[in-house]
Amino acid sequence: MDKLSYMIGIDIGTTSTKAVLFEENGKVTATANEGYPLYTPTADVAEQDPEEIFAAVISCVRQVMNKSQVSPKNIILVSFSTAMHSVIPVDVDGKPLMRCLTWADNRSVEWSERLKNDMGGHAIYLRTGTPIHPMSPLTKMLWLRHDQPDIFSKTNKFISIKEYVFAKLFGKYVIDYSIASCTGLMNLEKLDWDQEALQIAGLSPDQLSTLVPTTHVMKGLSQEYAEQMGLDTSTPFVIGASDGVLSNLGVDAIKPGVVAVTIGTSGAIRTVVDRPKTDPKGRIFCYALTDKHWVIGGPVNNGGGIFRWVRDEIAASEVETANRLGISPYDVLTKIGSRVRPGSDGLLFHPYLAGERAPLWNPNARGSFFGLTLQHKKEHMIRAVLEGVIFNLYTVLLAMEEQIGQPHKIQATGGFARSPLWRQMMADIFNQKVVIPEDFESSCLGAVVLGLLALGKIDSFDVVSSMVGSTIEHNPIKEHSAIYNELLPIYIRISRQLTEEYDAIAKFQRNMNKIDHK
Repeated sequence: MDKLSYMIGIDIGTTSTKAVLFEENGKVTATANEGYPLYTPTADVAEQDPEEIFAAVISCVRQVMNKSQVSPKNIILVSFSTAMHSVIPVDVDGKPLMRCLTWADNRSVEWSERLKNDMGGHAIYLRTGTPIHPMSPLTKMLWLRHDQPDIFSKTNKFISIKEYVFAKLFGKYVIDYSIASCTGLMNLEKLDWDQEALQIAGLSPDQLSTLVPTTHVMKGLSQEYAEQMGLDTSTPFVIGASDGVLSNLGVDAIKPGVVAVTIGTSGAIRTVVDRPKTDPKGRIFCYALTDKHWVIGGPVNNGGGIFRWVRDEIAASEVETANRLGISPYDVLTKIGSRVRPGSDGLLFHPYLAGERAPLWNPNARGSFFGLTLQHKKEHMIRAVLEGVIFNLYTVLLAMEEQIGQPHKIQATGGFARSPLWRQMMADIFNQKVVIPEDFESSCLGAVVLGLLALGKIDSFDVVSSMVGSTIEHNPIKEHSAIYNELLPIYIRISRQLTEEYDAIAKFQRNMNKIDHK
């Protein structure tokens, strides 16, 4: 075994970190996963503890090394995939002044609206590629500057969770172009910090990390953390990119006309173009993979996290049954949902439990069931939730098609792919064949392929097609697609017509939260 070369891909996500040990040909040798809380005391707060995440990174690497018994000398690289849009204010000693603000934190909603309407936000978007929304670190920094001045004034640097991890491992603050392109602060054409965006945020360049390519290699790993992970201090660490763009790479969705759909806790739909491209209507993002590969698309707040909400809040008896039988509660719930006809007998679910990014870009959006009658039962609600997540992603694709035309191939990945019912729903609602790798480690695979490029072991991404492995294909069922095609216009009209009501109910909820916290 030790004669082989191995690579470790690390994916730092919203609710867990994963490490995957690959052979150099892409075969998975060992995996590890560590979860951690997402702190959501109110509807607008969504924070993580940076130290809990750092501990998860160390633990996951140690676990795959222990499971595999691979010699540290045979690890040729470690490469990173990381969730986007995080912000951690740190002091001169690198200690966080508050928990990490995640993409889901909506406390900058008012500053987002001001930036969009009164402060030239759209022009900044066209240069930086990050839609103006509370997810954006730019809007988070506006909120910190004006609403948390004590924290803002004490901050030495504003960094993401990846920068926090690398600073602890190597003692340097660096940020890759991919994560930087998710901040709303980097000029896509210049690959440098955007001066107007910095001025609006009240930042100087030295309060941000040094910009580097996604293929940047770090050496000189801390002795302490090398020992904890079971690695040599000489092991090359590749800074990598964001989880979204690496998921595209990891499912081999990097050629023109190929679209990747990911549903994890949240979700996204993306495609690769050869140069930066933004949307005159501001609906889609543009983030870097390399200087020749740019990913455009739309993220949704509400993916598999909505299915978890169903499990936790309305399916207690089903969870108890699953635990008694020793099977996954999700398998029980999807089996129940499969008993209902496509379209859930006219029950529609808008999955905006955490506001919404694409396609609405409205943090005030709220979830709803529409069409409930006495005929509907719990199983209808379960199926409608799964359908609602796919409907929402499909509306994002409709916006993307104005930029790229109709795709000729859909590659899907993420936790949702474990459900045959959910996979078939995607094919039926998209009315197109959907291809899913049997191995769900797309972001980690994308990270190590990028690492191979960084070390000069490959000269293009073509190798990834041979590393993806076997796939599952779902073709649309004509009768099902016809039903969904009839419901889709209704689904779209509802969310458009409820804009004022979303704002009103969100305002009410925020006022109630203020009363609760007095």
